[in-house]
Amino acid sequence: MKLAPTIRTYIENHIRERGYKLQQFSDITGVNVGTLSAILKGSRPLAMNQLDQITSGMGLEKGYFYEMYSVECFVEAAPHWRRLEPFLYRCAELNKLGCIKKVVYQVTDDRSYISQLFEMAENLYFKEMNEAALILYECVAAGEKYHHSERLALCQYRIFLLHKTMSKFDNLAAAVQLELYIEKLDEEIQLDAVKDLANVYNTIHHWDKVYELAEELERKVDFQLELQSRRRKNKKRIAFYPIFTYKAYANLLKASVCEVRKEYVKALEYTDVYVNVIEVSNPTEEEQELIERFKGWAEGNRYLYHLMNGNHEVIEPYLNYLDANPHEILIAFVNIVQAANQHSLDIDYALDRFDPYIKQFNTDMHLKGTYNMQMLNHRYIHFYYELAKYRLNQQRYATGIETLLTSLELSSSSNDDLMSIKSIDLYGKFRRHVTNQQEEQYNRLLEGLSSQNFGNRIKSI
Repeated sequence: MKLAPTIRTYIENHIRERGYKLQQFSDITGVNVGTLSAILKGSRPLAMNQLDQITSGMGLEKGYFYEMYSVECFVEAAPHWRRLEPFLYRCAELNKLGCIKKVVYQVTDDRSYISQLFEMAENLYFKEMNEAALILYECVAAGEKYHHSERLALCQYRIFLLHKTMSKFDNLAAAVQLELYIEKLDEEIQLDAVKDLANVYNTIHHWDKVYELAEELERKVDFQLELQSRRRKNKKRIAFYPIFTYKAYANLLKASVCEVRKEYVKALEYTDVYVNVIEVSNPTEEEQELIERFKGWAEGNRYLYHLMNGNHEVIEPYLNYLDANPHEILIAFVNIVQAANQHSLDIDYALDRFDPYIKQFNTDMHLKGTYNMQMLNHRYIHFYYELAKYRLNQQRYATGIETLLTSLELSSSSNDDLMSIKSIDLYGKFRRHVTNQQEEQYNRLLEGLSSQNFGNRIKSI
């Protein structure tokens, strides 16, 4: 049987083909000639930095030998952490994820490496090398001996954060999985975990669960604030945000649930609560920035709740608020157009006023692949759906149907089945007004939904 070539074989062939003396090759690579001789004789292991120097000296791309190196040093031989650690970091830098998987799945049989792999996963996570970190977290979770450990719980939380996708079904499954581990996390990290869970349930419209988690978050915050008042001032914070802001956010979530339930007076009450929560003395620069953010949300949301409750006089100050807060325009216009549909308002002047911003929505469409993009996509879908309904009720059928098809196209690409159904239903009500070209586009979109297994997903809702 023919033996597979080794890295050493490649180096020897390269030296021979180029006609180099060993000293010449040493000068080219920067590897000491004695060290180079020992490596080629097999009496000295090849270190990572030496491999990179030799690879560069041979004129090959970075990481060219990593696949072979992983087999020779960590699969066929007993791995040593002193050599394994720099290799994994270098693979992460070069996005050699296949090499990482091959090696870590091999070494997780030896549980003595679990602690080091977890620490490395944390380092990669905070350096935003997320794909490599995810591989390590999953390996640690699979190999963790103690199923009630805080380390396993933190792995599951990180996996949850890194696994969020455009699929609401995947996100729901990940959320259910994480809930099993929440109480095993550090108590401050629990605040972030519950907040993130609530945000996921928010995107899939599980409003009862959002409200339940908001109340749980508030209970946990109250406990932490009580502890904070009794512990020393210089204790390092573990939670991502200042503790009091989680209480404010919990009430913001409850207000948003009340908005969906059309309980606008109650939503205003919760808004007053989170505005009072952020009244803290001597805030830090970080705290002041968050306080201003909550104040801005409160101002915009108060206009929204009054508008949705039938107070149409707030439209003008609401629009003035948007002039000063252009990042709120998308979500605000979802609500403004929805209010116009509910209360038969004419808002053409508002649409004209912000037409340059609304036209920019089109350039950001079809966002795929990340959790934050999913949330943004969801707002686009709602805006186009509500705007289509508004135009169709005005009997502006051509632009109304065109806008509705945009909503259907975006909901299809985002796997938002509920909005796809609503768009299809509205299209059916105005089908007699569509052009042949619009009907062709509609049929193409339906074919796309069919190819995405839309029917089976609907049955599972």
